[in-house]
Amino acid sequence: MADSPRISVARRESLPVRWLLIFVALGYLALFLLVPLAAVFTEAFKQGTTAYLKAFEDAETWHAIRLSLLATGIAVTLNTAFGLTAAWLLGKFDFRGRNLLTSLIDLPFAVSPVISGLVFVLLFGAQGWFGPWLADHDVRLIFATPGIVLATTFVTFPFVARELTPVMQAKGCDQEEAARMLGASGWQTFWRVTVPSVKWGLLYGVILCSARAMGEFGAVSVVSGHIRGETNTLPLHIETLYNEYQFVAAFACASALSLLALVTLALKALAERRRDQSLKPETLP
Repeated sequence: MADSPRISVARRESLPVRWLLIFVALGYLALFLLVPLAAVFTEAFKQGTTAYLKAFEDAETWHAIRLSLLATGIAVTLNTAFGLTAAWLLGKFDFRGRNLLTSLIDLPFAVSPVISGLVFVLLFGAQGWFGPWLADHDVRLIFATPGIVLATTFVTFPFVARELTPVMQAKGCDQEEAARMLGASGWQTFWRVTVPSVKWGLLYGVILCSARAMGEFGAVSVVSGHIRGETNTLPLHIETLYNEYQFVAAFACASALSLLALVTLALKALAERRRDQSLKPETLP
């Protein structure tokens, strides 16, 4: 339906106002996004391509990359499974405690990552509540890979669930009810009807979760112990290199994260567009 003349006139602004708004938006993006991004790549290639590539020959750099990918893979897998289940529960059913569950899912958004890392240390560290029991059973969480995975999983906990829940709500329950009436079981309905109908929203949440996990610094910094070659993820390794005045190597690693961010941004835009298209009501010819 076309906009009424009154609404169309109300949405029009004078040419100077439009140019001013465009200038402010582009200036803000340039100042806080493009300039820092350009600075990272400029410093990374400051001494040439050879020095840039040499930064990735270091064994500690590759260990940091592998550890980041490992923590991200485990965290995203766990949060995808939970997010899909929670979104299905919140989007398809009305039950007592629904608002409480929604608030608990949003909890990592309200807690500083550094505070969450400190909480894990207080719980599972050597002097923590469960530290002595873990030590007696030769289980090491803090200052080890499991602690990094735990912290990464916590800070990325809400992304998939929060992206999927409104998609589930918008889809309604008509397709699931039709499938059940045709004799499909609960699992068949979930995997063959519910999941395919929200696949773009699921992909969108997974992309956001992955990007957040790869760049996590605060919580991981607390629980890792900064042990080079053992518990340093890529962001922590960049900090270590920078503090040691290895600027080219630090910015080279930072450029790798920047490239990952650009790829994530492109995938996010694609998934967002497909998700929005899937939410539009279908029109009959």
